[in-house]
Amino acid sequence: MHLNGFSYNDEKTRGNYMKGIILHGGAGTRLRPLTFSGPKQLIPVANKPISRYVLEDLRDNGIKNIAIILGNIYPEKVINYYGDGSKFDVKITYIHQGEPKGIAHAIGLCEEFVSGDNFVVYLGDNLLQYGIGKYMRKFEKGEYDGYILLKEVEDPTRFGIAKFDEKGKLVDVIEKPKQPPSNYAIIGVYFFKPTVFDIIKQLKPSWRGEYEITDAIRLMMRKDYNIGYEILDGWWFDTGKKDDILYVNSVILDERIKRDIKGEIFNSRVDGRATIMEGTKIINSVVRGPCIIGGKCIIQDSYIGPYTSIGDCTKIIKSSVQYSVILENTTILEIDRLEDSLIGSNAKIFKKGKGNTLRLHIGDYSELAL
Repeated sequence: MHLNGFSYNDEKTRGNYMKGIILHGGAGTRLRPLTFSGPKQLIPVANKPISRYVLEDLRDNGIKNIAIILGNIYPEKVINYYGDGSKFDVKITYIHQGEPKGIAHAIGLCEEFVSGDNFVVYLGDNLLQYGIGKYMRKFEKGEYDGYILLKEVEDPTRFGIAKFDEKGKLVDVIEKPKQPPSNYAIIGVYFFKPTVFDIIKQLKPSWRGEYEITDAIRLMMRKDYNIGYEILDGWWFDTGKKDDILYVNSVILDERIKRDIKGEIFNSRVDGRATIMEGTKIINSVVRGPCIIGGKCIIQDSYIGPYTSIGDCTKIIKSSVQYSVILENTTILEIDRLEDSLIGSNAKIFKKGKGNTLRLHIGDYSELAL
């Protein structure tokens, strides 16, 4: 059930040793057409795939033995990007789930990988402002069998929701309830001891045909396992839709981008916190941060507005682009105003007639004449 040719127990240290599981499956229907050609977790924000933020959060908290659970949407792209994990200073095992059968089902495939250790499960399309370190330490010190993170949400019918008694004790969790008992959603990070595998084996599919993680947590509570929880500090994003991607991109750029100009600037102005990578040429243009422009791009006679990420090898000529995510190898020619847009890789957008502001969501290898 692994591709890397190493034992699950290699380089194991005892004590507080913990493994990580990144869920990289799901159909990504709300992000089509981009997810027709790749998994949603590889869509970049601030020019970095979403799941890489997850992997780096695990790594930076000392979790370097990581399983990535693959779905059936171009899993080879995930393997090609992450490889054996060595370039990210981790060790990666790939486990194939294929058809999405639920989070609990995906976790159940990892029993051999976990091999008796505590572990954390992290959805590959979730982003946490401050990461998991604080909560991992509380899980380890608290002798919990399971530990979940909660966040107040506006529409609790879309999530697994926590139920509390009058003293604030967690007494139940309910998947997408029609009448929510609270507004506190279970976010996509779960800490478990390996005893959870015995619970998962007792589950039956829900009405959705999936093995629900909420059912596993509920059963653990009914069997008097010690389940802890905490309300998450900072923001949390579940990047499931185009507008989610654009908003998260703007937040990451605003919080983390610094002024770092490695490209060449010709008769142009770069205002604010802009990162411009090597090999890129900015010609007769204005670039306004926060933004990031990848390597080997050409920006000519154009305006790149704030909160925009532009992938490598992209060409933007005589155009205005702002508050957008543009993937690599894209060409944008003579577009008066492109904003609030998510553009797949290798796309071409060019002007044939008159037009003003555009808001687009187009997939890889698309060609749009306007």
